[in-house]
Amino acid sequence: MVRYVYEFAEGGREMAGLLGGKGANLAEMTRMGLPVPPGFTVTTEACRAFLATGSAPDGLDREISEHLTALEEAAGRRLGEPADPLLLSVRSGARFSMPGMMETILDVGLNDESVLGLAKVSGNDRFAWDSYRRLVQMFGSTVMGVDGALFEDVMARLKERRGAADDLGLDAADLAELVEAYKELIRDRTGEYFPLSPAEQLRRAVLAVFDSWNGERARIYRRREHIPDDLGTAVTVQTMVFGNLGADSGSGVAFTRDPATGRPGLYGDYLPNAQGEDVVAGIRNTVPLDELGRIDPESFSRLRDLMRTLETHYRDLCDIEFTIERGTLWMLQTRVGKRTAEAAFAIAGQLVEEGLISEDEALTRVGGSGLARLMFPRFDTSAVGEALAHGIPASPGAAVGAAVFDSAEAVRRAATGEKVVLVRQETTPDDLPGMVAAQAVLTSRGGKTSHAAVVARGMGKVCVCGAEEIAVDPHGRRFTVGGTTVEEGTVISVDGSEGAVYPGAAPLVDSAVMRYFETGGQDEEPKGLVAAVARAMRQADGVRRLGVRANADTPEDAARARRFGAEGIGLCRTEHMFLGDRRQLVEAMILAGTDAAREQALDALLPLQRQDFVGILEAMDGLPVTIRLLDPPLHEFLPDRTELAVRLAAAEAQGSPPSTHDAELLDAVNRMHEENPMLGLRGVRLGLVAPGLVAMQVRAIAEAVVERKRAGGDPQAEIMVPLVDTVEELRIVREEVEQVLAEIADRSGVALSCPVGTMIELPRAALTAGRIAEEARFFSFGTNDLTQTTWGFSRDDVEAAFFSAYLDKGIFTVSPFETIDREGVGRLVEIAVAEGRAVRPDLKIGVCGEHGGDPESVHFFHAAGLDYVSCSPFRVPVARLEAGRAALPGTNGGDTR
Repeated sequence: MVRYVYEFAEGGREMAGLLGGKGANLAEMTRMGLPVPPGFTVTTEACRAFLATGSAPDGLDREISEHLTALEEAAGRRLGEPADPLLLSVRSGARFSMPGMMETILDVGLNDESVLGLAKVSGNDRFAWDSYRRLVQMFGSTVMGVDGALFEDVMARLKERRGAADDLGLDAADLAELVEAYKELIRDRTGEYFPLSPAEQLRRAVLAVFDSWNGERARIYRRREHIPDDLGTAVTVQTMVFGNLGADSGSGVAFTRDPATGRPGLYGDYLPNAQGEDVVAGIRNTVPLDELGRIDPESFSRLRDLMRTLETHYRDLCDIEFTIERGTLWMLQTRVGKRTAEAAFAIAGQLVEEGLISEDEALTRVGGSGLARLMFPRFDTSAVGEALAHGIPASPGAAVGAAVFDSAEAVRRAATGEKVVLVRQETTPDDLPGMVAAQAVLTSRGGKTSHAAVVARGMGKVCVCGAEEIAVDPHGRRFTVGGTTVEEGTVISVDGSEGAVYPGAAPLVDSAVMRYFETGGQDEEPKGLVAAVARAMRQADGVRRLGVRANADTPEDAARARRFGAEGIGLCRTEHMFLGDRRQLVEAMILAGTDAAREQALDALLPLQRQDFVGILEAMDGLPVTIRLLDPPLHEFLPDRTELAVRLAAAEAQGSPPSTHDAELLDAVNRMHEENPMLGLRGVRLGLVAPGLVAMQVRAIAEAVVERKRAGGDPQAEIMVPLVDTVEELRIVREEVEQVLAEIADRSGVALSCPVGTMIELPRAALTAGRIAEEARFFSFGTNDLTQTTWGFSRDDVEAAFFSAYLDKGIFTVSPFETIDREGVGRLVEIAVAEGRAVRPDLKIGVCGEHGGDPESVHFFHAAGLDYVSCSPFRVPVARLEAGRAALPGTNGGDTR
């Protein structure tokens, strides 16, 4: 029989797939002898079975009952007994941390009788009724489906009548009244009574947590974080300990290092006389963790020791939840903490220096997506003027956007392309869609461990929390600070690194990390974050097998790519050299009625293109430069068809003689018009039917190579033929290329060696790669077009049309244009690599689509045996880092944080 329930003492952190992250780490702390309230975990297998059938799997109720009995015997109390009740927490715990995205129910076991027993045993009536109202509120919203805002409205009205600033201003009688109001609300909204049976409470709570796996916010979060939908969540059932028993009790969240910057030291928030959910919900302002040292020195000292123990054991930043019950410290959770990109690089370097991890392991703990965020611009603090407000720098970066005051408005405006900043008193899990849509999150309450801070850090969003100077008025859709009112739609700037908020759009400057790459790492000795990044890059370059080139079409881009660490150019697109003023020469070539006129136009283009190649080869001296022959259809170099027709019609309507040139252009455009140009006369096909086009381009390349060699350079030009479908196409073009190269070599007296290869961007080319390799010295996968032709998508047409629906329905977990489709496009890549190398073992193979700079795709290309990836210059550092990570065991793509 399948086993669905494990006691904490039976598990360990290596069982996260079965017990979820929370259950596995509670088991690990129990095994370590830390003070963990006893309990048991219902497995992810049980969740998956429930989600598949809609009911609890056979045997689950029996197993839970058996483990509950054992828990009751160990505690000497029974669940919900009237005299001295055992109370339980029921919490979600997926394999990967999903903070606030699923459900929690506390104080399970309370009812109208056991609340009196709890009051008597604790000697605190207020505490007992506060615990009961929490249960009814959580159970009512989570299990019975009542809108959580309705409970908050009931409490708000009661506080207003009592003149209470917060929930601590309500006494036991008030809370007893609140319990009855909550029960009545549940009856009105659901037609059923709040269940008073403790066993029913537990059973329904477990199933509700399972059900929350498919809640909207959980699905949105998984899609954002690329967490598979089929993992399910475990459920931890744990003996309650109480932080709301008075001034000698409380709850907190702690980090063993600063999760925003990585600075060593204890960081976190503590809230006296509160349950754990209160700390992250921001209903009252917390105090810094250090303040616990004054409030309860003994518990603080014990906590500090346990935090050191956990960090040493996990060899990483630990995120810890704890409760102090009348002076006794209990550990409720630990996990490897989410952190910003800045903190990830800083902490990895620190742990190497402290001897806890190796350089290789440090490299597995950072990632390309985080590095890209560190390269984003920052605000120019010398030019921003006075800040509107200051808060806690919870997640660094710079963001500008229009202030909005609810999640729906953030989503609505972002869908139109507007950049927004979500401003709230505090965020809740229901705000997740707005947080995803926003550039930044700003709250007036909460600290570094609040919901807003934790979720924003995990998503890499800019966040400032606890800006207490700001009075947020969500109903009036404004906030005020000092004498200034900021209405919805007003642009503000949020600096998550400094915790500052500025009016208007603050000016931006390059980040320190970007400046480091712009200087090629040759500037002054790097310090702080830059030193940590430099260390990771050195390690990545030292272990990676995969080369990294850049896609660059100008000498300036080539020079920048080299500074960023590119080892050559994997794609130089010649069509970009035919734009601007040169378009007229292309028009002349297209309109030429005779061979002589065509040659005259090509001869005019030749020296211009040659000088482009000279500059690029000089910038990449000694490194390979793969030059793709003209790829797009010629009509793309002509004026718009409709524009020409309108121009001619307007001239005719005004009685003016039509332009002969415009008439010729329109005739050419009509002649070349294609219903689907992507699949028409382009690439190698164009070279085969447009006389002299290939020869002109190859002559420009060859003459540029000669010029660079005569100047003492070491040009390494490679000629790539695009859109090949069959080996015969490549053979004909290769022979023409080699003939031109031979002519230039004979005339100049300079030996030329420019290998000829092809771009694999059509499924047929991938499937016949063995034949094509007979004529090609190298392959380069054009994964943009290979993705389009494999899926049957025209990217420009379909992304806006239905990709969002495909993501919502789970058909995609990520766009195949962002991350390589391993099953389809990736399979074609693997076939082409295997068949090409079977024919030509020394075949050089790379990729030049933008997938070459995507972290997860880089790992695939490493595993597929490619020699290099090529991407835009700004993504070169990302590709270098991920290529290094791909060479290490245990990394299978993307960031680990």
